[in-house]
Amino acid sequence: MTGRNHHSVGMARIADRTSGFPGYNAEMSHEDGMISEILVRNGYSTFCVGKWHLTPPHEQQMGARRWRWPLGRGFERYYGFLGGETDQYYPDLVFDNHEVEPPRSPDEGYHLTEDMADKALLFINDARTAHPTKPFFLWFAPGACHAPHQAPASFIEPYRGQFDKGWDAWRDEVFARQVKSGLMPSDTVLSERPHWVPEWNSLSADERRLYARMMEVYAGFLTHTDAQVGRIVDHLKTIGEFDNTIFVVMSDNGASAEGGPKGSYNEVFFFNFVPESLEENLKRIDLLGTPDAHNHYPWGWAWAGNTPFKRWKRETHEGGVTDPLIVHWPKGITDRGGIRHQYAHAIDLMPTLLDVLKIEPPMEIAGVKQNPIEGVSFAHAFNDGGAATKHLTQYFEMMGSRAMYHDGWKAVVFHPMPAVAYDGSDPNLPFDKDQWELYNVANDRSESNDLAASRQDKLKEMIALWWKEAESHRVLPLNNQPGKFGDRRHHRERYVYRPGIGSLPRAVAPNLHNRGFRIIAEVDSPGSVNGAICAHGSASAGYAIYVRDNRLHYLHNFLGLQRFVAAANVPVPRGKHQLIVDFTMTGRFKGNVELFYDDLPVGSAEIPITVPFFYGTAGFTVGYLRGHSVIEHEHAPFAFTPGALITVTVEPEGQTWRDPAREDRAARATQ
Repeated sequence: MTGRNHHSVGMARIADRTSGFPGYNAEMSHEDGMISEILVRNGYSTFCVGKWHLTPPHEQQMGARRWRWPLGRGFERYYGFLGGETDQYYPDLVFDNHEVEPPRSPDEGYHLTEDMADKALLFINDARTAHPTKPFFLWFAPGACHAPHQAPASFIEPYRGQFDKGWDAWRDEVFARQVKSGLMPSDTVLSERPHWVPEWNSLSADERRLYARMMEVYAGFLTHTDAQVGRIVDHLKTIGEFDNTIFVVMSDNGASAEGGPKGSYNEVFFFNFVPESLEENLKRIDLLGTPDAHNHYPWGWAWAGNTPFKRWKRETHEGGVTDPLIVHWPKGITDRGGIRHQYAHAIDLMPTLLDVLKIEPPMEIAGVKQNPIEGVSFAHAFNDGGAATKHLTQYFEMMGSRAMYHDGWKAVVFHPMPAVAYDGSDPNLPFDKDQWELYNVANDRSESNDLAASRQDKLKEMIALWWKEAESHRVLPLNNQPGKFGDRRHHRERYVYRPGIGSLPRAVAPNLHNRGFRIIAEVDSPGSVNGAICAHGSASAGYAIYVRDNRLHYLHNFLGLQRFVAAANVPVPRGKHQLIVDFTMTGRFKGNVELFYDDLPVGSAEIPITVPFFYGTAGFTVGYLRGHSVIEHEHAPFAFTPGALITVTVEPEGQTWRDPAREDRAARATQ
């Protein structure tokens, strides 16, 4: 949206995993204006619907400033989720600048992508009511097809059996269609299957059955999303704006391997490095895609989804950085259905749209001098398939992996991250020891013929160009290590909260993983109380302190597999009292919990295993629940008795046990 490279605007990494270096701070400057900020000043209504993921987590809470929220960056309306992923049935929603709950429940037919399409149509209709001839800009970014893969059964079932052939055979079929259609040149070579992706026929019958179903769910999720985009298209036809609307349809990265080699029924297992059982996942196969699952497919399907390329999301080979792009504009493009092979980059979208709209990039926005736009327009190729490529040079860097494109050549190197070195390579290898590859991608689209050995002169030239570009665009210093990136919690010995505050994202919630703690609820009971005191997590994982039937409870939900509960043996007495939960660690990832009314012990339980690192994307709430309840058989909001909860105090003990590499992998999996 800025027309500038990601390091140039401080977004070298996802907003959750930042550092203090200028290219990596996730603090997008107003010197790098977004297209929304330009268009709104040129007479356009501007709407953002869906995934944002451009706000640092510590700024996502209700009490934070809104500078880096959509309404702070030129959008007049917003509806969606600020983080990297969310549950499609129980999403973490923001409407303009405030939290909201979904308008319906899953039992009532709710799904986020449908809700997003509803809001997109609402924003368009509201704008046309106020200004019937005013043009609009809509940024529509669905959660699909990011995990969790969730969709109505009616969209999944048509794909039953369609992927039983497996990822090897399906990939061959996709490649044949790509060549036949002209999407890939006829001389393209299909890249080989890497050793870390198993051959489909080497899998057991149970594995094939489960993995095929996971892909069926993914396909249904994609088709369901397409249907919602179709609703927007149909509406534009109804109001007579279809022919004069420019549609730009694209993905943001290659297919995701974050489901691991075996896929996942509950992705929070992956976040916490807890292996999943094939036997247990087969028992839940019919729940895939439903509100009860948080599923992701195995990386064999990601490999096939990136046909004909190598590797996948988070890496700089073509499988990670080459994405489909469709531009549709009936009034401006006469070459309907034409295919273009000119080189273009995501940073070219903004200058291309400004070009066709005849809008000059401003020197200043709201008095702030603008940095140069780094992309170039490709509008000249809309109606000229033989037009020359204008984007001749482009660097890449993602978490230590690098690449350099220049005039049809590409040098590329994979550098693994800790905890995800799946191919056996060494994440601690010095960067200057990496083995670069060299391809003439003008004639070798799939990076199948490595010329590094035979063209060492060209490789040295490309590597030198990469260093030059890296220095110019704030890429340095290189770092694939997690460190303490993104942890901006103001660590305190004591947190005091009042009921009803907005949910707190993980980055600012009390970190109670792997440490003792005391939580004290000040209550004034009228004789009987009920409801949530505080909670963090969802049905996938988390904990909650609550009162049910006028008795204090503590619950720890271990990845949806086991729920450990301590319950008071006597009711909460009338009047002002402290309801206390004391958790004492007895070993790594385990402990004992004791319940008190003031100084009176009223219950205890052993918690033999706790969630190690990550409860998922759901936030911390006080006095109510949100989303898919962490408490079994209790639905949100399960609000505490009105007026009876005064404060909730959280007192962590000691230092939490941390594994930065694992925390880093969990955060990156939600990008």
